[in-house]
Amino acid sequence: MKKGRKKEVFVWMLFFMISGTLFAQNSPAETNKHFIGDARIDTLIQLHILQNKKFPVMPGFRIQIFKESGNTALDEALAVREQFEKKYNLPAYITFNEPYYRVRVGDFRTRLEAIRFLEKIKRTYPLAWDIKDDIQIPK
Repeated sequence: MKKGRKKEVFVWMLFFMISGTLFAQNSPAETNKHFIGDARIDTLIQLHILQNKKFPVMPGFRIQIFKESGNTALDEALAVREQFEKKYNLPAYITFNEPYYRVRVGDFRTRLEAIRFLEKIKRTYPLAWDIKDDIQIPK
């Protein structure tokens, strides 16, 4: 074969290869895929979404600043919570787990965040400590 003929054959082969790949592309209508699955999966997903809306909590840390039992424990817990919220402008939560009332403060995602805040309040609340708890999901 002559040199010019080889170039011509090469150009034609290249043309056919490129045109073949162009026609091999899917049209937009063919790319829409539909997933066929069990309807119970959709039901579970919807239940999960409703559960998260009803109870918007996640695992995290809080600082427990008060724990007491007795006849006046609820009144004391309310007073401690009110003082804390006024001073630090952070949410405080009262929980009751028989026989103790507890006041836990903050919604910290990591233990490091909780410990940093604990160092700030340690003088006012010397018996405070960080504790794993379910926290409100940050907005």
